[in-house]
Amino acid sequence: MDNIYFDNAATSWPKPLSVITAMNEFNLNVGSNPGRSGHKKSIESGRILFDTRELLADFFSVPDPLRIVYTSNVTHSLNLAIRGLLKRGDHVITSSMEHNSVMRPLRDLEYNGVEVTVVQNSEDGTLYPEQVKKAIRSNTRMIVMTHASNVTGTVMPVSETGKIASDHGIIFCVDAAQSAGVLDINAPEMNIDLLCFTGHKSLLGPMGTGGIYIRKGLEKELHPLMCGGTGSRSEHEVQPDFMPDKFESGTLNVIGITGLAAGISFINDTGIKVIRSREEELTRMFLEGIKGVEGLKIYGPSDITGRTSVVAFNFDNINSSEASIFFEDEYGILSRPGLHCAPAAHKTIGSFPGGTNRFSFSYFNSETEIKKGIEAVRRAAKK
Repeated sequence: MDNIYFDNAATSWPKPLSVITAMNEFNLNVGSNPGRSGHKKSIESGRILFDTRELLADFFSVPDPLRIVYTSNVTHSLNLAIRGLLKRGDHVITSSMEHNSVMRPLRDLEYNGVEVTVVQNSEDGTLYPEQVKKAIRSNTRMIVMTHASNVTGTVMPVSETGKIASDHGIIFCVDAAQSAGVLDINAPEMNIDLLCFTGHKSLLGPMGTGGIYIRKGLEKELHPLMCGGTGSRSEHEVQPDFMPDKFESGTLNVIGITGLAAGISFINDTGIKVIRSREEELTRMFLEGIKGVEGLKIYGPSDITGRTSVVAFNFDNINSSEASIFFEDEYGILSRPGLHCAPAAHKTIGSFPGGTNRFSFSYFNSETEIKKGIEAVRRAAKK
């Protein structure tokens, strides 16, 4: 029985062949450390880093590629943004649909005197910008929120919230883990000061890659998570204070970044609107196919344009873990049960502590696979 992969919200698979090819070619033909030597292979490795920065900057409509800092994943990026800026006495606003990569750094900082306000989303995950505006205080330093929920797929009002933050002189940080690669992101136009993204989901790159866009001037206020060798200013024992070196200590995952560049190039060649339309089509097909199934509860917005290709659901007669085992054993469907590292989101939609089943589709899924998914859900509901 062939596997059907419906776990793209955790990591996208399969990757485009071009991603695998690019990584193999780097390992075979380059394989050197950027910025640590002057020979041609080191220079080629450094060129890959800069070319990918340019790709990322263009992808997010950032005018200066040096505004892009490489990290190991979006959790790394969020910790850099949150821990690097917030201090005792500051106030931060977030939403009730956040992943633990936002919630845990914030809760940790609460112990050290940072005030945290969690704005309540509606039961389908929707966030109302006016509620964010009402939560602003005189000491509000940051608004941090996800662009799209990893639980329900709900797309958040990033542009509207960014305008509110800008009007009040508040730093706006966005978690684009679930949106980069499927939703258009123009960071300056959306008033995003810090854009945190990962490479291994909808950007179609490998694990261990990610980054953060830092608005010009903000790097002066942002403290690095770690210090060390950068390949620059090696005569000094203090960390460089310029971008992106200030935040890029240690050897970067150049082989992974090579794959990330190939993933972004695949998206550019295919067209992000084409990818988004395909994923909407598959999601609509699945939702219509499971509509009205007795004993089944579906979470998230009813409007397909207001969600990504993530669908969460539960059965009256079987818990999410049992259902997930059934899907794999009977249909070869690989999915994700439980709390999805987002307990606040599950409390918001009413599925805590048991969590939900989650199917998450990608551009590479087929209609035949979606039909199998529909059949599996309908049969599980009767089981």
